[in-house]
Amino acid sequence: MNLINKLVTHKRFGKGSVVEHNDSYIEIDFTGENKRFVFPDAFGKYLTLVDQRAANSVERMMQKMNTEREQEELELEKEKALQLLEQQQLFEQEKLMKNHKIHPCSQAVFWCKEQDQDRIFTEWSVFAGLIKSGIKKGQPNRLVRMHQNSACLLTAREPDMPEKDRYILGAYMVNKAFIGKLCEDGYIPASAEYRLRLTEQECKKMLFWKYYKNERYPNNMTWNTGDYRYFKNIWMAQILLDIISLKSEPQERELAQKFFKYFCKMNKIEEKQLPKPNGALMCI
Repeated sequence: MNLINKLVTHKRFGKGSVVEHNDSYIEIDFTGENKRFVFPDAFGKYLTLVDQRAANSVERMMQKMNTEREQEELELEKEKALQLLEQQQLFEQEKLMKNHKIHPCSQAVFWCKEQDQDRIFTEWSVFAGLIKSGIKKGQPNRLVRMHQNSACLLTAREPDMPEKDRYILGAYMVNKAFIGKLCEDGYIPASAEYRLRLTEQECKKMLFWKYYKNERYPNNMTWNTGDYRYFKNIWMAQILLDIISLKSEPQERELAQKFFKYFCKMNKIEEKQLPKPNGALMCI
């Protein structure tokens, strides 16, 4: 739009003509005295174009700019509201974490069926299954012991394989926003940072019953029913430490080390005081 030499009127300075303008300002010559104004905002407030066609063009430009500004302000308000909500949620999570007493068995191990494994490692989320009896039958299980300090251990066993050969597929820390007693859909999402998947060769070296033991029946290696069971924090730490020793690729080893250190910090476990694995397999 070229407004050079277009005539304008100003409420105070009277008549003038445009001598220069760009997307940010416009300069008007008022009988030898030049004044600069914000463009196009000054039109409609201080300046009026004499040429009606030019005035209409500027009006359309201002309407477009006002619409864009309103949209930007709306987006900004939405962003502020979202930030406020996130801050409130973070405050509530920190409050819950501060008041949370760490249960010594606040980890969960899952039996991952073959048909579910691709989804689990694609979505990095595991389903806790449905309640099978009582008034809440059919509703998703809530793992109330699980909190931000919890990890999910993923295991599997082939149909023709004895239970003692159950192997570990991988593990992940729960999402930092996850609180088991507040979970309604039964899905436990993973942290974006602390997650590990073992190779087929690594799985064969990580047997679940090397770590897990039923205290009442120490030689018993049976899963019985259900998709999951709780297990000790100390056992999860032992598993993560052994995974580190399996990883030869530097980046994967570093990730495993960070996972282990973070887990120990969240569960107040001292690495130097970590006992050797003493699961059911070790009692044979």
